[in-house]
Amino acid sequence: MRQMERVVARRTIVKEEWIQKSALVLMLLMLLTVVLIPLFSLFSKAFMDSQGNYVGLDNFMRYFTTPALLQSITNTLYISVVASVISVTGAFLFAYALTRTGIRGKAIFKTIVLLPLFAPTMMHGIGLTYLFGNQGFITTGFFGALPFEWNIHLYGSVGIILSEIIYTFPQAYLILVVSLSFADYTLYEAADTLGAGKLRKLLTVTLPNVKYGLVSSFFVAFTLSFTDFGAPKVVGGQFNVLATDIYKQVIGQQNMAMGAAVGILLIVPAVLAFIVDRIIERKQNISVNSRAVPYRIVKNTSRDSIYFVYCLCISLAIVALILTVFAASVIKVWPYDLTLSMNQFNFSKVAGEGLKPYWTSLKLAAWTAAIGTAVTFAGAYLVEKPRYFKRIRQAGYFISILPLALPGLVIGLAYIFFFNRADNPLHFMYGTLGILILANIVHFYSVAFITATSALKKLDPEFELVSESMSVPFYRTFWRITLPMCLPAVLEMAMYFFINSMVTISAVMFLYSADLKLASVAIVNMDDAGDIAPAAAMSILIVITNIVVRLGYELLTKQLRKKSQAWQKREG
Repeated sequence: MRQMERVVARRTIVKEEWIQKSALVLMLLMLLTVVLIPLFSLFSKAFMDSQGNYVGLDNFMRYFTTPALLQSITNTLYISVVASVISVTGAFLFAYALTRTGIRGKAIFKTIVLLPLFAPTMMHGIGLTYLFGNQGFITTGFFGALPFEWNIHLYGSVGIILSEIIYTFPQAYLILVVSLSFADYTLYEAADTLGAGKLRKLLTVTLPNVKYGLVSSFFVAFTLSFTDFGAPKVVGGQFNVLATDIYKQVIGQQNMAMGAAVGILLIVPAVLAFIVDRIIERKQNISVNSRAVPYRIVKNTSRDSIYFVYCLCISLAIVALILTVFAASVIKVWPYDLTLSMNQFNFSKVAGEGLKPYWTSLKLAAWTAAIGTAVTFAGAYLVEKPRYFKRIRQAGYFISILPLALPGLVIGLAYIFFFNRADNPLHFMYGTLGILILANIVHFYSVAFITATSALKKLDPEFELVSESMSVPFYRTFWRITLPMCLPAVLEMAMYFFINSMVTISAVMFLYSADLKLASVAIVNMDDAGDIAPAAAMSILIVITNIVVRLGYELLTKQLRKKSQAWQKREG
């Protein structure tokens, strides 16, 4: 009898191994199909002419020998470095104020600093236009109410840098606030004992403790600024960058080969930044051990006052930008007729499609969140949980984090070359909502994948081992134990997919069809046509939608935390 049970158990294990291996191979094939093969198509196109003949490095030579195009590389590097340095420095001071000082209103400041994440990058440019443009609120001295004007010459490098700072500031803050939250106070006590001053402690204790966070936040800000399309499109003027070069080559001149070459140039710094960030992450040492003493905030009125004023200024600047865009969306004719009106939300007058792009974006975001979350979590489970097939799982992990280094414009361009081929069995997806969903899933896959693997790493492997010893199928353990325990992370992934799908422009700019125009695309088209106020109105709709989704996520996770922690409460 026991022999029979052992035989049945062994057959069950072999069957489950076969299922898991098949699922892993299928996942690897899917990742190859939607990530590596389209990327190979992009690289191939960069070495061909418009007729499809191999021309070697001709496209790159033509780019580097054209002064106007070559200047774009210099412009992009300049914008990215300046914006990243300012953004990381400001974000460090902001994060330091919220973690190392006793200022009041921390919850409010934490909320406000994240607001730019809910808006498309074009909105930052639109807000700056209404503040500092030719007819801007500040440029004209509050519409002539003040005896002076302040023209910062927005359109060009100044406008792009300001927009990128707004765009990357919350991203850098999120990294630095985590780094600053972990500190061993005994180091500061030792520094005090040795007579170190405040500057000395900053240079010898604080900065070394967060150096990896600083470097990581800089490379994140640099990559985002280097590859951004929305801000340069709105306030760039004649100041060309690589992202707008791709747009002009592909959309304006239909020069796909040159667009592919520029796309490869756009990848190089992003890949280098990604590799450096990975190396830095591996080199990080444990800065807080079991004997560490939590950081204690010492009362210092003058210090707290200075940091409070700083946080207040940053928060007011963010709120002012968003309120300016909102005001522009409900004012009849800026700046000539400042009466309130909802006419700007009647998009049929400017786009001819009314709210259709907005509803299309909602549908796209919902499907991306649903499919992306399911596929990503399943992929993370197959990479993280099986104890077999190490090589396959390593390959799956590598390809899963690769999209983190790919700009959205590059993904969109690669999908044109791959899915638009008539001999491709997946050609039927081209021009449909499906390819937009797929592009968004791939674009945001890596961050969601890392979120999922982090949650799965926290689960005790004993769950799978016990289930295996009791001959419980792994999929039943997954459904009854793994998924419920990781539900907060799953919801976070869904929210991430949804919000980013609402605001993204780069990954879908080349892929949408005439009847599948998105809200973010409509904003770009309105801006091109000079309809800035309706573009502001569409931006506000996106922001409100994302805030509502975020609030819903917070309420739902709060309820889940109450349920998951109920077992810890003892009846007394």
